[in-house]
Amino acid sequence: MCASTPALALSLHFCKMDIQLRVTTLPFVDVSARAEFQEQYPAHALEAQTPETVHAEVVARWGVPDAVVSNDVHPIVRHEIGAIPPDHFRATFEAVVMVPVRLTQLFLPQMKALRRGAFVFVTSARETRPEPGFAVPTTLRAATTAFAKALAKEAAPFGVQANVVAPNYLYSEMYYPRARFIDDPTGRDTIARAVPFGRLGRQEEVGALIAFLASGKSSFTTGQVIYFAGGWP
Repeated sequence: MCASTPALALSLHFCKMDIQLRVTTLPFVDVSARAEFQEQYPAHALEAQTPETVHAEVVARWGVPDAVVSNDVHPIVRHEIGAIPPDHFRATFEAVVMVPVRLTQLFLPQMKALRRGAFVFVTSARETRPEPGFAVPTTLRAATTAFAKALAKEAAPFGVQANVVAPNYLYSEMYYPRARFIDDPTGRDTIARAVPFGRLGRQEEVGALIAFLASGKSSFTTGQVIYFAGGWP
């Protein structure tokens, strides 16, 4: 149905039309695959695959969204610092730093003109407790978190919010697959010993948090980093 490449998940929320969209950079190679996705999920799979084409397609079809949620994913490869391949660092930087930065640059001017809007960046709690071998994701997720804080300061005078959700130990098939960490007793025990809550976080739980930050219900909240990690660290 789609290529096995890193993905960008982007949600855009329109309060007036009550529409939510999910955009993925895993390209649907045929129309039927895209239709199947939309039947299974309450989302619109766009044809666009880059920040520039995403922005153009969204604005052309629906106008300026009230909120943009950037939830970029990229494979994590364990490397000691001295053995980090420069190309791997650059590719991760492009995926988890430059993509949300570019999306912000494209949507921000229109939000500022309307004097409303919200950005939510899903980054990582790793920066609070760096682990050996994971300098790349720790460094680059922290970079996006810092960017969000800078954005919050710059965008606040225009009524535009910017906040961060920083998860770890959140169930996903890329980072914490079910077969290894939920279905397998050994994996469940590993999680239980690491996470005070004793389990992986659930997608609907982090979704509820993200939805609140994107909703505009607390429009005075900006520049905040909320750790979604079950008490870790």
